[in-house]
Amino acid sequence: MNTAEQTLFLIKTRGPQTAQQLAGLLNLTSMGARKQLEAWQEKGMVTHEDVADKPGRPSRRWLLTEAGHARFPDRHAELTLQLIDQVRTLFGEAGLNKLIGSREQASERDYRQHLAASRNLPQKVEALVQARSAEGYMAEIQHQDDGSLLLIENHCPICAAARQCQQFCRSELDLFQRVLGPDCSVGRIEHMLGGARRCVYVIRQI
Repeated sequence: MNTAEQTLFLIKTRGPQTAQQLAGLLNLTSMGARKQLEAWQEKGMVTHEDVADKPGRPSRRWLLTEAGHARFPDRHAELTLQLIDQVRTLFGEAGLNKLIGSREQASERDYRQHLAASRNLPQKVEALVQARSAEGYMAEIQHQDDGSLLLIENHCPICAAARQCQQFCRSELDLFQRVLGPDCSVGRIEHMLGGARRCVYVIRQI
């Protein structure tokens, strides 16, 4: 991945960044980072906002535009939407729910295989993160001071489908709970469909 692509990737995975922050992550000068950002801005991939974090001069943070987000995998969103419409037309909501249930069962089998060697909750979540990343969710895990774990998904390859049929999102939340087991709780605290830039799940041992 070249420096230009790394710039977009870092904004995608870390959220809005200043040129100085990106310079540190990319091992560039601040001027070098700004050149990368300005080049992407000319292509319509990034924009910026000025945020007053503290008294004085506001900091300029760079974030992806819709076109910038669209550079990441979307699993052929247009075709997916067409298929959802066709299933609804031919088989009704019951048929669509059956399709989602079948997808959920297949995902559950796959995730359980990934988690089979895990001996504790952190290992289970790490295995789930690896499985989700392989599917294009750009997932990561964060350990919190209170002992909880955050499963963070910086990208949603089925976002278009989820907007049209929100059962996909409800299905995934239930699925995470089942594969991680009854000794933990799983809740969603950030949601792309609710306007967040990512989906975040908090997982706590019970």
